[in-house]
Amino acid sequence: MKDCSIQLTHHPGDLARVAEALARFGANIRALAVVSVGGHAIARIIPDDIEIARHAFQAANIRFEESEVHTVLLENSPGELAAVTNRLGDAGINLEALYVTGITDDLIEIAIVCDNPKKAKKVLEEF
Repeated sequence: MKDCSIQLTHHPGDLARVAEALARFGANIRALAVVSVGGHAIARIIPDDIEIARHAFQAANIRFEESEVHTVLLENSPGELAAVTNRLGDAGINLEALYVTGITDDLIEIAIVCDNPKKAKKVLEEF
């Protein structure tokens, strides 16, 4: 699974331009996070199909960076996120993005983007 990181202009309608590009090519969004800090905005998107999303962004001249995403299923209880992020931190792995991609009953699925995907995969297999 991959995510796409897009620097936005922090102007009205910029996220709509990104969403419209995906819609035009039938790319569905599995998870989305958008943050604005200090006048800079960034969108991180996990598409259902990275090939379609890639094509949509290229056709719309939207610059993006792809990153590997790893998912982990955790109990939906206090301390679970702390345990995962502590293990990643102890392994020297820096987080770039974290998404909640699903919640069912007592479980929560977390999607994680890190600076060292290979090492993160190994650490996350322990959960």
